[in-house]
Amino acid sequence: MESKNPFKYIEEKVAEFQESQWGRRLRIGSGVAWNLLLLFGVTGILLGIFAGSAGAGYFASLVVEEPLRTKEEMRQTVLTYEETSELYFSDGVYLGKVNADIERRETKLGDVSPHLINAVLATEDEYFGEHEGIVPKAILRGLFQDVTNADSQTGGSTLTQQLIKNQILTNEVSYERKAKEILLAMRLEKFMEKEEILEAYLNIIPYGRNASGQNIAGVATAAEGLFGVTPKELNLPQAAYIAGLPQAPFLYTPFYSGQRGMKTPEELEPGIERMKTVLFRMKETGYITDEEYEQAVVYDITKDFKQPEQRATERYPFLTPEIQARAKEILARILAEKDGIDPARLDEEAELLAKYMQLADRDLESGGYRIHSTIKKDLYDRFQEIKNNFEYYGPTLTETKVDSETGEPVEELNPVEVGSVAVENGTGRILAFVGGRDHQIEQTNHATSAFRQVGSSVKPLLVYAPAIEFGLIGAGSPVVDVWANIGGWKPKNFVASRQYGIVPAREALAKSYNLAAVRTLGKIADKDPTQFLDKMNFNHIQDFQRNVPSAALGVYSASVEQNVGGFSTLANGGKFVKPYIIERIEDSEGNLVYEHKAEPVDVFSPQTAYIVTDMLRDTVTSGTATIMRRDLNFRPDIAAKSGTTNDFKDVWMMGYNPNVTLGVWLGYDNQQKYSLSRMTSRDLQPSTRVNKLFARLMNGMNEVAPDIVGAGERFQQPEGVVTRSFCGISGLAPSKACQAAGLIRADLFNAHTFVPNKADDSFGSSGGSYVVAGGTRYQALPSTPGEFVRSGAAGISKDFVDRMLAPYGGDPSGLFPNGSRFGTNIVSARSYSGIAGAPIAPGAARSGSSITWSNSPSADVVGYYVYKDGARIASVAYGGSYSVNASAPGSYSVRAVDITGQLSGPSNVITTDAPAPPPEPENNQPQEDNSNEESGGSTPPPDESEEEPEEGQSGNQDGNGGNGDNGDGGNGNGGNGNNGNNGNGNNGNGVNSGNGG
Repeated sequence: MESKNPFKYIEEKVAEFQESQWGRRLRIGSGVAWNLLLLFGVTGILLGIFAGSAGAGYFASLVVEEPLRTKEEMRQTVLTYEETSELYFSDGVYLGKVNADIERRETKLGDVSPHLINAVLATEDEYFGEHEGIVPKAILRGLFQDVTNADSQTGGSTLTQQLIKNQILTNEVSYERKAKEILLAMRLEKFMEKEEILEAYLNIIPYGRNASGQNIAGVATAAEGLFGVTPKELNLPQAAYIAGLPQAPFLYTPFYSGQRGMKTPEELEPGIERMKTVLFRMKETGYITDEEYEQAVVYDITKDFKQPEQRATERYPFLTPEIQARAKEILARILAEKDGIDPARLDEEAELLAKYMQLADRDLESGGYRIHSTIKKDLYDRFQEIKNNFEYYGPTLTETKVDSETGEPVEELNPVEVGSVAVENGTGRILAFVGGRDHQIEQTNHATSAFRQVGSSVKPLLVYAPAIEFGLIGAGSPVVDVWANIGGWKPKNFVASRQYGIVPAREALAKSYNLAAVRTLGKIADKDPTQFLDKMNFNHIQDFQRNVPSAALGVYSASVEQNVGGFSTLANGGKFVKPYIIERIEDSEGNLVYEHKAEPVDVFSPQTAYIVTDMLRDTVTSGTATIMRRDLNFRPDIAAKSGTTNDFKDVWMMGYNPNVTLGVWLGYDNQQKYSLSRMTSRDLQPSTRVNKLFARLMNGMNEVAPDIVGAGERFQQPEGVVTRSFCGISGLAPSKACQAAGLIRADLFNAHTFVPNKADDSFGSSGGSYVVAGGTRYQALPSTPGEFVRSGAAGISKDFVDRMLAPYGGDPSGLFPNGSRFGTNIVSARSYSGIAGAPIAPGAARSGSSITWSNSPSADVVGYYVYKDGARIASVAYGGSYSVNASAPGSYSVRAVDITGQLSGPSNVITTDAPAPPPEPENNQPQEDNSNEESGGSTPPPDESEEEPEEGQSGNQDGNGGNGDNGDGGNGNGGNGNNGNNGNGNNGNGVNSGNGG
């Protein structure tokens, strides 16, 4: 039997069913259903295509403005991240970060602990090694949570997306930014290796604050700032703590902002819980074992937190901003030059300078530079210690002001401020400085940024060194310290009543005589001596201050740094080496960006520099710096100059040895209102204070850096510095007349500019006879009474007087005042005929058995006549002993005699009564006759000689020696009263008095 095909059999049965009633109904229904399903399917596909197209279009619209970045552009943008620049002391000693909004330091992936890498991957991007920039399901989850406003927002950003957000885009919350982030993340994965992306991420992500309260970013800064370790040294709990910070950096960070230290235990708890969450995820993802987890989750992380510390700006409030400011100036010029702009234009165009200073400021904060300074840390610290412990500043003055915000009265402190700079002469390196007393009270750096009048400290730089350089004087040449009226200005010495006449230049400088400096500057003013200050970078001199007479007293302003630079020029043999602080600047890769190169400027010749240095040695041994020398605990070869301005508003002490120069300034900031002269009985004189502080700083420098100070070094005299003899009053070559007068001197000269070759012509034909009036020698007139005329002095010529007093003129008598070292044998060439009219009578008085009187107020008085009962009994020259025996009964008076011979009226009369007669004898017998006694038995008066005594002798016979002129005649005590002989004080001409025989 033929078997049937089973498939055919099934087909027949299906056909039979379809022909049946139920079959026909089912066939119609299934057709409809199929058509409907097909319709819905097609519609769904069309709607999906439409939605996809719309979504793609929307996505495209979101990223349409995002530029198509090349591989190089994207890599450079991502890998260029801000790194905080660092500051260093000299010798590579770390100082701290620059003052920036956020601190960051770059690190390489190989220098990061594996614990930290695993913690970051487990927490932030579990599929980092597998995805291509994004995880779609994470994005959809995040989108769904955002649309539904779900309470749990798990996020969906990979490390790549976070890198894009931080380096290319912004933190803006929008679909547009998210769309760009997705597109760029996928693109970046094509251009960078996974390790590069991970390393970049670890360097840019914010990690809260460090122990100084500073905002930080990057794992290197986080490891150091939170735990005081390198990223490679992080243990598991520390790594987990850092990895958890990016989710909420300022909530989880253990430190407050500013200088408020560590958070409370309650406030630390969120960060610790976050650390535990990270550890759990590391366990779940297999990065750590259960055992490692159990140990790490109970670890006391708080004991590892770094102790709160001050930032560099707080530890070194004057130093850090100074280094930053100087580095910024350097970078501004570098940036300008990169843009093709001549850096010199920045000095001339304020707007251009402002632009590049702003760019440099940003570059400094984020460029990752390594800025190496010249400051020696141990020496700088020692200077601050000495400054803080110095007890002689003087009073801190207070002033009550009204707070502008609260309206309440507040007390403002005004301490005596200080500025000091120490520089290495040969290089110009600033080794240390003192910026001020208290940065919280006053932020001005008084070493580098406060410009104050320099006072007498200018004299060697503006007056004496130029005068030697121009060939006017040598070290000991005579200069004139005589009062002058210069267009109504009448300069005075520190002791306003003193003028010192002709003095050696080295004495005038060492003792800081003002009149000598003014007159010496006047002789070279037409040669523009201020040019020397210009070469030494004194850039605060106004045009109206250049070469004017008052410039010799330091009316212009300078910083301590500038003044130190000027004095170091003398130490450097006349070459100016500009002081500096920035040694070099390197980029983050260690490449040299800038290195200081000294550019010495020739200012003075080596001969001039040495001669001025030798003169300034006298300031230390016999001048205004003797207190400083006494307080030094070592003996360097040191030259120095003090400086004081009016009313002690400023006091200076500048000093140097062959290796280093140190300058110190003291004063109040509010110089219009306060001065150092405001002091109590307990306070030292202002000049003494600055002497003492200078010595302490110098001692500290020698103790900390003896190799730099070089205490044993001595200034070497260069060729061309010679010693020559000269006439002390003219500075010219010695003459016989000068030698006869005992006025030959010898000192140093610059052989290239001036040596005394021209013969001295100071002495005229006049001389021999002279008188003394008002302490000054004058040529005697024909009418001058002979008893007051003296002999033996040399007369000087009028040409000499005019030359010495030029260009300002003055009273010739001032050339040789009382006490003048040159005036003992000199008669002024001035023709002096006295004052019109008779002189004023002196006042007389009784003193025991003598009559005494005072000097007449008249300036032309040359002596006095003494009268008894109208008869002249004695003559006393000006400057003698104004006392005559008046024991004999009678009426005594005194008359003044002027240079012309005129007499004053008599003084008041002093009467001496006769002694009472002895009582009669009781026996009434006649007494023995005594031919030597007058009636009444009184002793006859002594011989009343009218001879005028010589200078230095007594004008009476009572054994009291006469007093010579102050500094001119002998102050000898006369011979004894038994013989009435009188002592001569070195013939009345010696500087020092002798004792009478």
